[in-house]
Amino acid sequence: MDLLQEIEKRRTFGIISHPDAGKTTLTEKLLLYGGAIQEAGAVKSNKIKKGATSDFMEIERQRGISVATSVLAFVYKDKKINILDTPGHKDFAEDTYRTLTAVDSVIVVIDVAKGVEAQTEKLVEVCRMRNIPMIVFINKLDREGKDAFDLLDEVEQKLGLKVVPLSFPIGMGYDFKGIYNIWGKKLNLFSGDTKQTVSEGIEFTDLDDPQLDEIIGETAADTLREELELVREVYPDFDKKAYLDGALQPVFFGSALNNFGVKELLDCFIDIAPSPQPKMSSTRLVDSKEKKFTGFVFKIHANMDPKHRDRLAFVKIVSGVFKRNTNYLHVKLGKKLKFSSPNAFFAEKKEIVEESFPGDIVGLHDTGNFKIGDTLTEGEILEFKGVPSFSPEHFRYVNNADPMKSKQLAKGLDQLMDEGVAQLFTLDLNGRKVIGTVGALQFEVIQYRLEHEYGAKCSYENVNVHKACWVEPESESSDEFKEFKRVKQRYLAKDKKGQLVFLADSAFTVQMTQEKYPSVKLHFVSEYK
Repeated sequence: MDLLQEIEKRRTFGIISHPDAGKTTLTEKLLLYGGAIQEAGAVKSNKIKKGATSDFMEIERQRGISVATSVLAFVYKDKKINILDTPGHKDFAEDTYRTLTAVDSVIVVIDVAKGVEAQTEKLVEVCRMRNIPMIVFINKLDREGKDAFDLLDEVEQKLGLKVVPLSFPIGMGYDFKGIYNIWGKKLNLFSGDTKQTVSEGIEFTDLDDPQLDEIIGETAADTLREELELVREVYPDFDKKAYLDGALQPVFFGSALNNFGVKELLDCFIDIAPSPQPKMSSTRLVDSKEKKFTGFVFKIHANMDPKHRDRLAFVKIVSGVFKRNTNYLHVKLGKKLKFSSPNAFFAEKKEIVEESFPGDIVGLHDTGNFKIGDTLTEGEILEFKGVPSFSPEHFRYVNNADPMKSKQLAKGLDQLMDEGVAQLFTLDLNGRKVIGTVGALQFEVIQYRLEHEYGAKCSYENVNVHKACWVEPESESSDEFKEFKRVKQRYLAKDKKGQLVFLADSAFTVQMTQEKYPSVKLHFVSEYK
């Protein structure tokens, strides 16, 4: 099969939402349809909670939340689908932002009872800035929740989206009877029997058929007809080009836990979602259809399997074909590398692949060559842009709690920081190490992973830092910069890449410093250089 056909077959998307909106459950049900798993991990007959397939880190199983992006792939109706299941918890937002650089479209999951929540607003804002095509899935219809029209209004107002419903619920909560699939002109009725296998439901094409009244009751049938009439009047017709441009967002209703409305979502998704898209680099726009291979690292995971200290760099293929045992140029290091066992993923199950195509995600075993944002090519010197590192919100000194294990602690911190879990700053004055994270929960994750994956223990101590500011002087030799370094030496540190960072103790300090030293620029985002 030629390159163009392979590209056309692929759909790479991310699933984003607030924690607990049912994102991981939806991922599982999509895998169920793809035949990738036989039974969902959410509920077992003996009532023992089994971890969801995509949550493979031990701490995720304990806490019941996803803390790292997992990559899953399956084939459905001859389309190769790559899902990036992102953490919804706000403390892990940075991982999610980076993942959004590697997807071509997004599914936004919204809880029917809670509606649009703060974390969803932030993530959708990032998608809108990048014009990423979005489909909205309103989940948990088997529970009591907000009225469907109220939810659609809320999505439009709070997220700034222009929606078009492509399915519509019949009742909700206790009265939930099913869904009318506007896209496929079918009626799927809810039986609520098994939550583990895929049920087809009954199909209806003509809503005026009196049999509808017999099946769902006269009142429900009349309500459905009225509501669909209203949908036709209020909302625009679906326009694929507007969706692909990020100007129109289709909405589906369903219950991922009960497997309801998921197939409708998936069938429509493979029809309308974009195949792998071009991506901007430092020098030019790279088209996915180009023959030569390019790709970039958007995530690093230090211990996929704690028994074998393996570190994987996740590479999104932008163009060309990635082949096993072939030399590729690591642009930043300026050296050729080849990979004997590139992996494709199914949660923690990995298999070695001979070749991969644009849109695919490949895991490369890494001994420390890769950093997030690194680019691989067949020889061309270019770098892909837009993999940011944000100024952390929380800061703590990190202390070694077991002096016998200082080597393990140093190695563990080094590898976890490469993953982008957090950022490490070393103070110029005394060499003390400060960890900065986007959310407080990450401190717990670091402590847990240091102990269980590296056999090292650490303790934390509070440090009064408000913001980390990357320092860019107009001239390294200017008197103003020398004065700045002398006065602020207690607050200066180096990040992991050796860049100078000013750890300011308050917003007021930042403002005063900028006024006093105008030639010294302070940045709150460091692009990975």
